[in-house]
Formats: sequence, C-alpha cells, structure tokens
Amino acid sequence: MGTGATEKVRALTEAVGTVIVGNQRQIELCTIAWLVGGHVLIEDVPGVGKTMLAKALAKATGGHFDRVQFTPDLLPGDITGANIYHPTQGVFEFRRGPVFTQILLADEINRATPKTQSALLEAMEERQVTVDGTTHPLPDPFVVLATENPIEYQGTFALPEAQVDRFLMRVSLGYADLQGELEILDRFGTTSPLDELEPVTSPEDFAGLREAVSEVHVAPEIKEYLVRIVQQTRSHPDLALGASVRASLGLLRSSQALALLEGRAYVIPDDIKRLAEPILLHRLVLKANAELRGTTGASALEEVMEHEPVPIGGRRAAG
Repeated sequence: MGTGATEKVRALTEAVGTVIVGNQRQIELCTIAWLVGGHVLIEDVPGVGKTMLAKALAKATGGHFDRVQFTPDLLPGDITGANIYHPTQGVFEFRRGPVFTQILLADEINRATPKTQSALLEAMEERQVTVDGTTHPLPDPFVVLATENPIEYQGTFALPEAQVDRFLMRVSLGYADLQGELEILDRFGTTSPLDELEPVTSPEDFAGLREAVSEVHVAPEIKEYLVRIVQQTRSHPDLALGASVRASLGLLRSSQALALLEGRAYVIPDDIKRLAEPILLHRLVLKANAELRGTTGASALEEVMEHEPVPIGGRRAAG
C-alpha cells in the first residue's frame, strides 16, 4: 500500500474540516463511507450542520453533486426520472432524475412518504434504477448522503428497515461546545468557507483509492472477530433484529478504509471496535419488553462488544 492514497484521504478530511468545526470523527466516518461507496444517514436536530457536512464532502471530492429536498408531496419519479412522451415525434424519452449523480444529498429524507423513500432502494443497493421495465445504470461512484430529523418532530415518517439497512452507517453531529460555536461565528461571520473549498480529489481518483482500500490486509482472526460480533447481535436476547450480512461486509470494508486513513496496511481489532457503533447500531431493533426495561440498542451492542474476546496477534499475522 503506497503512502499516496493515505495522503489523499487525509487531505480530504482536512479539507472538509475547514468547513465543519469539530466533529472530526464524523468527518472521518463520512470519508470512510465515500471510500467504500457506502451511504450515510446523518441524523440530528435541525441547525447543527448536517447539510453543510454533506455539501462540504461533495465539493471536496470533486464529484458531480445533486440535491433532493424530501417533502410529503415528493413522488418517486421526481427522484428516479420518468419517460416523457413527445407527441410530435411519437416516442417516449427518458428524462433522468437527480439520482443520476455521483453524490446525492437526500435532505430531510424522513419527510417524504415511505413510497417515495422506497424509490431509492434499488439505486442504493444495485447502483441502477428501473423505470417502465428499462434499467438505467448510475454513475460510479454513487453515494447517498441523507439527512434526517428525529422521528418525534412533526411531519416525519420512519424509514423502513430495508432502507435503513442500505445505509452503511449513521452519524450524529450534536451541538458544538462554547469554543466550537464561537469558532463557527468567526468562520461564517462574513463569508462561508464552503465557497472557498476546492476539490482535493476527483472521481478519477476513486477507483485507485478503492483499490488501495481492498489491498489492506485483514487477518483471518480479525475477520472471525468481526463476524462473531455481528452474529451475536442476531442471538442477543434483547434484540428482535440483529445486523445483516450487508453490515458484516460494510464493517469489513470500512475497517480497511480506516486502516488506510491511519497509514496502516493491516486491520487491527480497534478498527472494528471504533466502527461497530456507527455501522451496526442503526440496524438493531429492540424487543418490546427490552424497551420497557430501559434497554437501548447502544447498551445491547456494548454488551456484545464486552463479551466477545479480542483476538491477539492480528497485527503479527498481518505483518
């Protein structure tokens, strides 16, 4: 693994960090998701920078960017596109929707109806859309950055489990502390740093970076450690639904990307530990009686992590 890939990835996180104050971990998580072609659900209360983070990542990567503002009256065709009839020519022409981009910002995705939300299912999983029986491939890379307000806010709809599982990870920004908020006022007092942000990578770099990620070594005991964690979520007594095989694959690839970001040619157990919560937690569904007892998905996942022995010698085996 060359150092050039690591330098490009670090430059990307630093570029986004010039716009987003604090939240370095969230910036790194979104960068990792982009590296492996994974989708991100950015969930938090309004006004904490969710949309700004998505815009900054899109601009720094140099990819083609489009945005859909999800509303209750949004239709599936407004996202995927539709066949338009030309009466003078007597033919139908497919007019592409905003999903035909490299980075799609699905803003406030939970404000659209479940029917409209489901229009993204095929696109997120298979990188294609099918309209009137004809399949249209999407650009490569294709990544969805979706923002979501908490469910208890008026006028929102819960995302179906099938769609939630298609998001590689869920991140939350939270409010800045005193010094962070003061820095936000200074940065955005006159002009927006987003306007001055220049791309540090390009879509052409994506294939090479993705190959660099795939070359990061994962020892057999590390893979087994990962799979045991995921399988334990499926058998945990407080969980009605555990993490999927898709989650296992996402956790594996993301751990390789994290190792690349840190300049390592191998994955260590700490990579799995650091990524388990953002990749697995949103996929877990509690049993009703567990919720009544005050159990949370986070506490159930923490219990799984504590009880799974950490492999020894993964680094030595990787070397």
